[in-house]
Amino acid sequence: MYKLFVSGFPLEITEIDLAKLIGPHGNIATMKIVRDKKTRICKGYAFVEMETLTDAENTVIALDGVMMGERALTVKINEEKLTETKTAFSRKPSNNTGGYKRPEERIAQERDKRPRRPRV
Repeated sequence: MYKLFVSGFPLEITEIDLAKLIGPHGNIATMKIVRDKKTRICKGYAFVEMETLTDAENTVIALDGVMMGERALTVKINEEKLTETKTAFSRKPSNNTGGYKRPEERIAQERDKRPRRPRV
């Protein structure tokens, strides 16, 4: 899963509205709009987990900087919180798999395949 930090959207947005905004750009695994504990009013940011790095990159490319009302959306991949399944790297693979790769190497390889934002 790849966690995105999304901010700059209107405070009255609902989870459904945010899912409709992000959904066309990739598969959403989980979504959490951060709200005040007492008033339940949105604080203006959310965390969204995307299923693949490609989905996360496509979302960033499509939505980062887009104006919503008077504010610009900020969509960033939370680099420190990239999560992998625990079992994927807990054992060394057999010789048939082509060798063991650390999570950092695997993520770097996926980044090389990501779509690039066109320069203006």
